[in-house]
Amino acid sequence: MKANSRPQEPLFRASNIGKSFNSVRVLEDISLDIGYGEVVALLGENGAGKSTFSSIVAGALTPSKGTMFLAGEPYAPTGPGAAMALGINMIHQEIHLLADLSVAENVFLGHLPTRDGIIDRKKMFRETEKQLRRLGLDISPDTPVRQLKIAAQQLVEIARALTLNSRLLILDEPTAALGKDETDLLFKQIEELKKEGVSFIYISHRMDEIARIADKVVVMRDGHLIARHDSGKAEVSVLVSQMVGRPIDRLFPELPAPGEAVVLSVEQLSDKAGRFHDVSFAVKAGEIFGIAGIVGAGRTELVQAIAGLSALSQGRVMLGDRSLPANNVLAAINAGVVLIPEDRKSEGVVLSQTIAENLAYCNLDSLSSCGVMANHRVAAFARERIATLGIKGVAGQMLDKLSGGNQQKVVIAKWIARNPKVIILDEPTRGIDMGARAAIYELIINLAKTGVSVIVVSSDLEEVIGLSHRVMVMARGCSQGILHRPQIAPDSIMTLATA
Repeated sequence: MKANSRPQEPLFRASNIGKSFNSVRVLEDISLDIGYGEVVALLGENGAGKSTFSSIVAGALTPSKGTMFLAGEPYAPTGPGAAMALGINMIHQEIHLLADLSVAENVFLGHLPTRDGIIDRKKMFRETEKQLRRLGLDISPDTPVRQLKIAAQQLVEIARALTLNSRLLILDEPTAALGKDETDLLFKQIEELKKEGVSFIYISHRMDEIARIADKVVVMRDGHLIARHDSGKAEVSVLVSQMVGRPIDRLFPELPAPGEAVVLSVEQLSDKAGRFHDVSFAVKAGEIFGIAGIVGAGRTELVQAIAGLSALSQGRVMLGDRSLPANNVLAAINAGVVLIPEDRKSEGVVLSQTIAENLAYCNLDSLSSCGVMANHRVAAFARERIATLGIKGVAGQMLDKLSGGNQQKVVIAKWIARNPKVIILDEPTRGIDMGARAAIYELIINLAKTGVSVIVVSSDLEEVIGLSHRVMVMARGCSQGILHRPQIAPDSIMTLATA
């Protein structure tokens, strides 16, 4: 649909939408218009109601009150399938692909092309390849999804939606696992789709993305629509204050001065799989050492090797004057090196277990006596950790009932209870709202103040710049250089990352 032929009415309209679960009201009188070819950013902390509202639009939930219209017609989908049939699709932050199927099979799952009653695999592969190329994803359509990294899987999710001729796409943290290049390609595709009249609800905690891609901004808090902005370039301080209900003067606390003693030394490290090569650096006591680079640069693989999770072909990791054995995660933990993984839900916590149980798993040696675990000791330990880190929950609460920020606090809490000498955080605020981010940043700074050496891997340039005393930039598995505090800036990082 060309811009000059678009109708005056909005593509989508929600009027006084409310939602209650039993007696708990989670949405109250949400009204929103989305024009043809328009990107509306939906902002708010975890628990603000963004996901509930988006699920109603996508047909996954039925509103308790209110009405919706699509292209001027009443819209009341009976489920996600009905919404998809009308051109509304939601791409979740959490990957919803079938790992054992190919990329093409996932892209066309539920709407397989057929010819004379037989699946037309040539068409399926051809159309999949077309969408992958549009998104800059250079993989074969017959690649099993299991072999893809998280960033590539996210792009496959988007490719799937593009094959459905969507009119309204709901993108929930679509760049959480993407690097700069993938994000640029995604935004380019969004701009092209806007020209065709496709509209977007864009959910993100990254303010630079909002300013870049949004035509309008809607702020939610506690189930209410708090503010509307007719431009994506609203002041960040204003948006954050509206989201959290209070001003946040500084997102990044002031960095403490690091000590002089070198705690961790990485010497000419290379892994057997060839994912990183000849990497060397050292981290001092109380220093926050950032690692930046585009997706695929080898950052995660490097820190996993430091934490004892993979085999090395050369080099060594030194903790003080002690050499840590390679490919021995237990030895690393016992020596005082711990890793907070990138994917907390599959690698950091057990969602079907309680806060207390998750906190106990990494501390069984200190909580058990003669091989017996005392429930009262676990409960007391959990209460102490919850209070110390400000986790919003109780010891017996299931992890899947917590927000992303509080889940991340649980992961950090269980490891810092071991009093580590080195803590590595891989994408520490991925998918976490602005208020929770500030709390995580304060926690990282406080760890450094106690003398803990901290390594932060992040795709968020603002984050790695705001937190780090020094930043090592990686590209193609190699260190391209280490920037000191006066030199750390977006342009200097990207110059090295793309070298």
